[in-house]
Amino acid sequence: MKIARVRLPGEEGPTIGLVDEANSQILDAAQVVQQLGLNANASTAVDLVRYNTEHAGALSDAVKDLSQFNATRWPLDSLRFLCPIEAASLKDFLAFEVHLSNARKRNNMEIPPAWYELPVYYKGNHRTLGGHDEFVYWPRFSEQMDYELELACIVGKEGINIPAEHADQYIGGYCIMNDWSARDIQMKEMSVGLGPAKGKDFATSMGPWLVTPDEFDPATARMVARVNGEVWSDGQYSTVNWSFPQMIAHVSMDEAVYPGDVLGSGTVGFGCGLEHGRWLQPGNVVELEITGLGVLRNRLVRVFK
Repeated sequence: MKIARVRLPGEEGPTIGLVDEANSQILDAAQVVQQLGLNANASTAVDLVRYNTEHAGALSDAVKDLSQFNATRWPLDSLRFLCPIEAASLKDFLAFEVHLSNARKRNNMEIPPAWYELPVYYKGNHRTLGGHDEFVYWPRFSEQMDYELELACIVGKEGINIPAEHADQYIGGYCIMNDWSARDIQMKEMSVGLGPAKGKDFATSMGPWLVTPDEFDPATARMVARVNGEVWSDGQYSTVNWSFPQMIAHVSMDEAVYPGDVLGSGTVGFGCGLEHGRWLQPGNVVELEITGLGVLRNRLVRVFK
């Protein structure tokens, strides 16, 4: 099941839809749920993800064939895409050793031993999450802008002290994530021993939609980044060192996780400009593609300088 949050032409609020990718359409999720006769709320994407996760994928199973529903449909290219989930929080991990090693080597530093002992993360700004095809505005305090090619996992149900061997049962879905980075201020912040903060919090893009676990296997996912059509990054999620179940187990130690919590994987090896010694330029179009999840595309716009 693919869930999207979109804005219809002439309407202010978001609409929750189910994606019929084969026919390039989105169906009204509330109408589909009503026709199924399920005791499920479809007013938010979190509602759908929570119901599906708590009921062991029952909704995903019921909507395998979207042609059976007499629901309002909209062409994909007629809609404005929003962040696919109403995020309750954003935690971004550093789960790929190759990326960390490449970044540290640029400053003649080795990987800290603690990284091998526990999955570490920073807390991002879930209020600046944007969607597919939205402009990303270059922050006026930075001269070095970068993308980061990541996979995001969305928590589907509440839990605490979750064992890693059962944590996959708490995964509600996945989507592509671009952890935009203002590298110059990020490096200044982190030199103090805190952060990143302003170096990250201005924007994070997610989308184009959320895909439930029954339709996506991270182990086989290829991850590609293109800038103005040129491939800058090409990696495999299977090279990850810390899995999402391990991340969920770590976060949930004496601290509850909730539906809508977003966990970022961190950048795949060679998945950002920093690792290639290249920076983005105003007007660049960045496309991130992950097998089975689609393409997340955004244009970088600079208004102030």
